[in-house]
Order: sequence, then C-alpha cells, then structure tokens
Amino acid sequence: MAAPPPGIYVPVPTFFASRKAANYDPVASPVDIDTQIAHSLYLARAGIKGLVILGSTGEAVHLTNAERSQVLSGVRQAFEREGFTDYPIIAGTATQNVEETIEQLRGAKEAGAQYGLCLVPGYFAGASTQEGVVAWFNAVADRSPIPVMIYHYPSVSNNVKVVPSTFVTLSKHPNIVGCKLSHGDVSYHAQIASNPSIDHSHFATFTGLGQQLLPVVSVGAAGAIDGCAGFFPKTVVKLYELSIKNQPTDEEIRVRRLLQFKVSGMEEIVVRFSTVGIKEAISRLRGLGDRDGTRLPLLGGIPGGDSEWEKWKEYVDAMEEVEKSL
Repeated sequence: MAAPPPGIYVPVPTFFASRKAANYDPVASPVDIDTQIAHSLYLARAGIKGLVILGSTGEAVHLTNAERSQVLSGVRQAFEREGFTDYPIIAGTATQNVEETIEQLRGAKEAGAQYGLCLVPGYFAGASTQEGVVAWFNAVADRSPIPVMIYHYPSVSNNVKVVPSTFVTLSKHPNIVGCKLSHGDVSYHAQIASNPSIDHSHFATFTGLGQQLLPVVSVGAAGAIDGCAGFFPKTVVKLYELSIKNQPTDEEIRVRRLLQFKVSGMEEIVVRFSTVGIKEAISRLRGLGDRDGTRLPLLGGIPGGDSEWEKWKEYVDAMEEVEKSL
C-alpha cells in the first residue's frame, strides 16, 4: 500500500452535545454526528487532502468502540453521498495493548477508513526501549487490515521518544506507511523526511504542527496534519502550495513567509489549549458545534471565555482576511 497522498490533513475534533442541550450527559454526552459530517464536508470542499478522525484532537480516549464506528461510518457515508469517493480517512488509535489496537483498526476498516494512525504506547515510559517500540508496531502492522502510521506525540505518550533510526527500521515494514510527528524537533523531521535509507513513496512524514510547515516541507515532509487548518483550511492549503513550489518567484517567497508567520501565530491557540482551543475556534469562526461540547475531564471552552478569545483577535483577523480572499 502506498503512503497517504501529500498535502494538508486535518485532525478533526469529535463533536458532542453541548452542556446546554437537553440530551447532555456529563459522563457520556451523545456524539453530534450531524455537526461531525458538516465540519468534515466543509474541510473537503475547502481543499483539505484528508482527515484524521479519532486522534488526540478527536478525544479518541473518551469514545467507546461503538461510538468510533458511528463517527467513522457517518463521515464516510456522507462523503460517498456528496461525491468525495475514496476521500482519505485516517483513523486514530490510542490504546496500549496490541489486541485492542488491532480491534480498533478492524473496526476502522469496516467503517470506511483507509489508514490507521497508532499512538506510540507510553504507559511504561521508564522501561520503554526502541526495540520494544519496533516490536510493538511490527506486531500491530503484521495484523492490521489497513496500513498504519506511527503517531509520535511525546507529550501524551509519557515523553517516550522515538529516535530517527527507529523510524528507518519501521519504514521497511510493508504495512507501515508513514508517521505524524507532533513535536517541535525540526532536526528529527529532517533526519526522517530527508533520510535516503527510507523509501518516501512508501513512507510519508507529516508534521503535526502547521507552525513548522514551510521549514519541514523544505526537508522532504509530505505535508501537515494540522489543527489550525480545521478552521482556516484555505489559508493552510495555500501555504502548503507555495511551500512545495520548486522555483517560486520573489513575490511568492514573500507571501509564503508572511503566511507562515500568520499561521504560526494562530497555531499558538492550538498549542496552548489543544482540542478545547480548536473547538472554540471552529464554533466562533465557522458556526459549527458548541465550544463547551467536550467530555470529562475536559469541561470545554477556553479558560477565560470571551476575554481570552479577545487576546487572539490580531491573529484571527489576519488569518480571516486571507481565508476570505481565497
């Protein structure tokens, strides 16, 4: 199986009923599948290459397997109805044991996902070894019915670090087709995305931070799986298109630097507030979902509410101006 096509992907949030809704439940508030579909179609129509559903942004650890199937199949069926046949869906997993991860990957395939994004297990961080990480991913990939990608997010994996040589080893597996690197080490991006020992047509390297898009594309990254693109999709896609130009004009160089500056500033709300910040922005800017529609222990809504949002006005206005022009 080939790697996912290069471009901009979005890790989408899972939308739940608002705390103000009649069917709100503080323990298991229902999934808002209508909003889920509306947001997914909005992104596809805006030029986003594919979606990561049930990743960290999607609160995957807060969903049952039945709910996972509901979200994935609902979005896939909507894509088919609206003419987005074979639109790439990457399903996240965040489990620690191999069998449960395989169960989720099987469910993802049945629901219409083409790829799985598997979080590096980190519960036993103190005893974790590179050999153990290799063995875990090989075991998953051997049994998975769909190709898998390595999700390296040290902040949520108990700071387990996967070194570049481990990615080289895992890239040789026929059913491991890429990685998402959600950390700020651009040197690691370069050591993976530019590594001549890796077949990059089979193994694609994506950054998880739009803040790094221009620099990491210059060293061979396939694109970004970016939270900010969930509410400013056209702007991030434009930055990507300018970033991959081999012979940009002086004006294109100027514009892409300016766009990267704007995206990097806006991305700070994602870095600071994670999925809560993303839902806040999607709700305020695109009118989709409710910013307090999260599951415990998340309470939803950025701390400080309107006063905190107002602090981001400079970045929001600059990005919205670009978005409306595209």
